[in-house]
Order: sequence, then C-alpha cells, then structure tokens
Amino acid sequence: MFWQGWYSKMRRAKIVVTLGPATSKKKIIAQLIENGVNVFRLNFSHGDHKTHASNIKKIRKASKKTGIEVAILQDISGPKVRIGEIDGVLKLKKSDIVILSKEADDKNDKLLDISYPDIIDMVNVGEEVFFSDGTIRTVVVDKKNDRLYLELLTDGELTSHKGVNFPKTKITISAITKKDEEDLKFGASQDIDIVALSFVQTAQDIQKAKKILKKIDFNPMIVAKIETGMALENLNSIMSESHGVMVARGDLGAEFGVTKLPRIQKRIIAAANRANKPVITATQMLTSMKENPFPTRAEVSDIANAVYDGSDAVMLSDETAVGSYPIQAVQVLHDSIKDVEKEYPYVKEFMPENSSDAVAKAAVQLASSLKKEALVAFTTSGYSAKALSRYRPQVNIYAISHSLKTHRQLNLVWGVQPLFVMKESDNPSKLLYDFVHKIIEEKYIDISKRFVLTMGSATGKKGSTNFIRLLDKESMKSVLKYRF
Repeated sequence: MFWQGWYSKMRRAKIVVTLGPATSKKKIIAQLIENGVNVFRLNFSHGDHKTHASNIKKIRKASKKTGIEVAILQDISGPKVRIGEIDGVLKLKKSDIVILSKEADDKNDKLLDISYPDIIDMVNVGEEVFFSDGTIRTVVVDKKNDRLYLELLTDGELTSHKGVNFPKTKITISAITKKDEEDLKFGASQDIDIVALSFVQTAQDIQKAKKILKKIDFNPMIVAKIETGMALENLNSIMSESHGVMVARGDLGAEFGVTKLPRIQKRIIAAANRANKPVITATQMLTSMKENPFPTRAEVSDIANAVYDGSDAVMLSDETAVGSYPIQAVQVLHDSIKDVEKEYPYVKEFMPENSSDAVAKAAVQLASSLKKEALVAFTTSGYSAKALSRYRPQVNIYAISHSLKTHRQLNLVWGVQPLFVMKESDNPSKLLYDFVHKIIEEKYIDISKRFVLTMGSATGKKGSTNFIRLLDKESMKSVLKYRF
C-alpha cells in the first residue's frame, strides 16, 4: 500500500535538496521524492527562467505521479559582492598589497574592482576584507582616491568573480537587486511556495521584499538567510519579520571563521525555535558525497548535531545539484535523521505567546500524558500546525488545510505531515465529519489510532484555534452519525 511506504519515510526533521544538472530529470526527481525529499530548492544564482520553469514543471509532475505534495523554494541571488575579471590566476603572498578600486585597471594586475563599487566608501582603515569564501584574508591599511589598500594576511590564489566579504563593515545596500525583482515576478507566475532572501541584513530588507511581493500579488513563505555579521546583530528583528530563517554556513564561515560556526549555528536555531519560526541548516552537510558514495563520520555527526540543535530542516546543495551520488546522499541524510530521532529530546518547554499557542501546548501535553498516537491540526495559514511543532511532540503531527499552498509550505516544518487538502467550511462539525469520512474511506491513517485534534470554533481565520477534541474509533463512529 502506497501510504504505508510513505509513512516509513516520515521523519520529524525535513530534507531540502537543491535541483541542478545532476537531478533535473523527472525520473530522478520522483526518486528523490520517494526517498523522502520534502522541499526542492532552485538556486537563482544559476540558470535562466526557461530552465527554472522547466524544472518547476517536472517537480509538479513528479509530485502528482508519486501522490506526494512537495514544496518548491526559490533562492534569489541577492547582492553577492564579487571581484571583476582577472587575467588567469593572481598568486598572492602574505604581506603583499592589493588594491580594491571602484574602477578596473588592466595595467595593474593587483588592482581589483568589485560588483558594488559604493561599498568602498563604507569600509574603514583597520577593517578586514576576505576573498574566496574567507580563504584569502586581508586588512585595510590605507584608503584614498576611491581605493582601499589591502595587506595580505594569508597566501592564496585569486581568480575572476570570487566572492568578497566584509566581516566588520556595516554594509548598507539593499538585499533586493533589480535581478531579484525580476526573479520574484517569475516566481509569482510559477506559484512558488517559499522564497529565500539572500544577504539579508536588517528587518527593513524583509519589509521591502514584502512590499514588492504585495505589488505582484505573491504570498510565499519568506525565509531570511542569515549569512552576514549584520544579520546576526539584527537576528531578532529579522526573525520577527520573516516566516523562517536559514543558517547559511558558507558566508557565515567566511565572515566569522569556521571555528565560531557551531556556536553561531546553535544561537540562530535556538532563537528560531523560541520564535516558532522554521529554521533550515545549510551548506556542506555531505560535501564528500559529491564524489563518493559514502559520507565521512564527521559529516554524519554534523547532521546529527544540526538535528539535535533543533533544525526544522537540513539542506543539500552541490551534493544533489552537481554531485555524482544525489540519491545516496538523500538516503544518508534520511537514515542519519531517523537514527537521531530515536533519542531526540522531545517535548520542549516554551511560554505560550497567545491563546492559540496555549491550546497547542495543552494538546501536546494531553497527547503525551494520554499516550495518544498522533496530533491533528486543522489549519488555514499553517499557524496551528507550527504551534504544535514548536513544542516538539514525540507523536506525529498531521495537518489538514483548505489551501494547497499552506499544505506545501508545511513540508518545511518539523514533525508536521501535511495529510490532505479539504474544502473550506464555516461549520466545525462538518469539517470533522468530512475529515473522519475521508481518513476511513481512503485509509490515510489507521483508525485504530487515537488522536488529539485542534481546531477553531470560527474556522478559516488565522490564530483562531480554541478547542481540543479527543478522537478514537468509537468517537469517530459517533461523528459519522451526523450526516451533512
């Protein structure tokens, strides 16, 4: 039976994979879904709209074929700062001086221009500038005539278009570029479920994105990528404006150094858990599996720690975009998460933030004390299911929604299994009847199980969840006596 096979792949922590040349065939996408992928990421730093449109179509077709709805995440480029053209390879030695300039100069091979020249005005003497994911480090020793004079702190080799980081500089450029605006319009036309904003620095960046999205009548889940020092400083305000966050460890590592990453990762995840916002941990989860069919022990430990920390989802990038073993990488990720969840610290304690949150907390406690097998949330916006997830119950959380978009977006939320989409009704009794009838008729859930169900007396309104109902086989028979 299909559903039994699907349930064997159920995990609390979710899997996000990046689609690329290695995984863009519909057959492979279907395999990835069947192996437990919940969300597909499309990286808009690469590819054109025609390619992305083709991949979106393939994902939706594979989803329909497998009978499993998955979410699509559009990761827009943002203002990634890069150097310009270099002739060949520039070999650098410690103590050398290189120049960062607003304008290119072919006559000086140690003069570098950058994609956002105005940043030079924001950098001060004594601040650091890193290149190529932090592998080449410099310090500003002089500033004059629209140029920064940088002393090399490390040896290294530099090639065209490598990234530049300014870990101690307050950069005030918009997180939404003209290219991003065009990409968002495209995302709206494709009914994308989730948008990840790159290089967010302040809450105002999220607000600007929301204004753009409102103008084009596009309402995706917004995930803020935390990848700069300024974003970390403004973490709480960014969290309050976004629907979720991503621990983008690549640029975070370049800005702060890899030795500080574990502490920073835990801090971001803990803040997201407190705020009841989904959090994705990303970058180099299984890098060795780009070329090898098996992971290193350190990589498996890294996955485990991300799950123990409280991540809602873990993400693969190059491993599935261009790697040689994408299916195996997903299987390793799935197996690693499942093993951690055998001893996961379930049932976390938080103070409820509102009445709906208090109902969710009570439902989790009730399910735990009465040994119920599952929680069921009727949810319009997804909030009720997220509220249950926040307390990390050991039992499954099934979500029933009226919105297909909400249904798909909940694929990013820890422990939540979006079950099916139901027709909207303002009558809670009819909703309950339709739910019980559907799970019995279509055998979604074993009816011998016992459920704790949350819903609102005023259905269809965000945050209106205000009652709990216990359901078992006998009470389901009672519900079905009242025909609608």
